[in-house]
Amino acid sequence: MRKQSERIRRTRARAVALGVSLALGTAAPVAYAASPKTTTFTVSLTIQADCSITANSLNFGTTGLITSNIDQATTMSVTCSSGTAYNVGLDGGSVSGSTVATRLLGGTGTPVPTVNFALYRDSARTQNWGQTVGTDTLSNTGSGSAQTLTVYGRVPPQNAPAAGAYSSTITTTVTF
Repeated sequence: MRKQSERIRRTRARAVALGVSLALGTAAPVAYAASPKTTTFTVSLTIQADCSITANSLNFGTTGLITSNIDQATTMSVTCSSGTAYNVGLDGGSVSGSTVATRLLGGTGTPVPTVNFALYRDSARTQNWGQTVGTDTLSNTGSGSAQTLTVYGRVPPQNAPAAGAYSSTITTTVTF
């Protein structure tokens, strides 16, 4: 019996020690094996048809009398989503009275002196570049990368107006 009493006394002492330990928060944590949990999520992106366009200036240089054609060219860069059909049109310009059929460079003075010029889609300068889709614009399909387009300009022979600087601002539109 003495051994049994001794065992009971030790068990009670351990229980008291465990109770104190739990009360003080110093008990060793019990380790449990955790099972990993997984889930999935969707990642998405929608690409819509889109285009951007940039254009370089066209400079016909310096001349005196305009007795023969003055030809120059410049480039534009069109970037459209891959597979996107597009058309590029050019308006008549910023000078009053200018149209896509008869473009004008304007100088300074009253009345404003002008010089005729034309813009073309082809190097032979036979296809006027206007702004009516399906008629006088340039069409292509986007590749997702920049595509270079050439604008061919011509100042035809004409009576030379007063000396001075002449200019116009052309608005370029990409329709897609």
